[in-house]
Amino acid sequence: MSPSWRIVRAGADEAGGWSTLRAALWPHEDPARHAADIRQVLGRGDTAVGFLALDVDDARTLGFAEATLRSDYVNGCESSPVGFLEGWYVLPDARSRGIGRALVAAVEDWARQRGCTELASDAPLENVDAQRAHQACGFDEAERVIYFHKRLAP
Repeated sequence: MSPSWRIVRAGADEAGGWSTLRAALWPHEDPARHAADIRQVLGRGDTAVGFLALDVDDARTLGFAEATLRSDYVNGCESSPVGFLEGWYVLPDARSRGIGRALVAAVEDWARQRGCTELASDAPLENVDAQRAHQACGFDEAERVIYFHKRLAP
C-alpha cells in the first residue's frame, strides 16, 4: 500500500501551507517573519532547502523540514560543511505515518548530494517529544547546552 502523502521540494507555490506549519512550530514568531524566512530559504540556492509532505488527495501540507549547509562549528560534528535540520514539523493528526522520517530522509539525501557526511539538528531541552523524534530518525544526542545572554547598557 502506498502512502497517502508525498514529499516535494518546496517552492514559492507552496509558501502558504509551509508558513502555516512554521507558525505551528514557532508560534511566538511574527507571521510576517515566516514569509520572509521562506523567501530567504528559497533564495539561498544550493545552501538551503525546504521539503514538504503533501496529502495526495487534497494537497494539504502535512509537514515540513528546512535545512541549511553550515560551515561554522556545529556541536558534536567533526566535518564541514554540515547539513543542519533547522526546522521540522508534522501536524499532530498526521504523525505516526512515517512523514517525519521521510522528511528527514529527504534532507539527508539533499545534504549528501552537497558533500556532507553529517547531519545535525537541535531541540529545546523541554521538548521531549522532539528529542524522541530525532532519536527515532537515527540522531544521537551530542551535548546539552544552555545559552546565556545579557543586555548591555549603552
